[in-house]
Amino acid sequence: MSRMPIWPDAPLLALATGFGAGYSRIAPGTVGSLWGLPLVWVLQQTCPNKVVYGLVTLVLVLIGVPICARACEHFGRHDPGSVVYDEIIAVALTFMFTDLTVVTGTIGFLLFRLFDIWKPWPIRAFERLPHGWGIMTDDLLAGIYAAIGLWISALLMA
Repeated sequence: MSRMPIWPDAPLLALATGFGAGYSRIAPGTVGSLWGLPLVWVLQQTCPNKVVYGLVTLVLVLIGVPICARACEHFGRHDPGSVVYDEIIAVALTFMFTDLTVVTGTIGFLLFRLFDIWKPWPIRAFERLPHGWGIMTDDLLAGIYAAIGLWISALLMA
């Protein structure tokens, strides 16, 4: 457990753990990733176009690097399972070019989890980047892989 007091880090830990979703005893990455779906819905309802959606997502990524880095310091290890901010933002990336529906939401979510767990080349190599970059980047790449798979699936379903 961390030697640092919890209170100063409470807002940061709330974000890093997906408001506690990352503390799930069963599949914290999957539970945390579920928070990405409401984020996608909000982004798709409020962003007037894909450029704005992409810029907002980029800002969330850049904010996430220090959040994840500080959470790692707090928990005393690299990429602890309870830190799910990276999964949440990567799910948003998965749906950047595909509208969220029940069908696409299910397919996109499952594709993201597949690539996040499997970590095909070169995703795993990016885990070794320093600080919060490794935590964020491997999930963002999984989100990109899932976005491509989802886009292809949407074309096939059309």
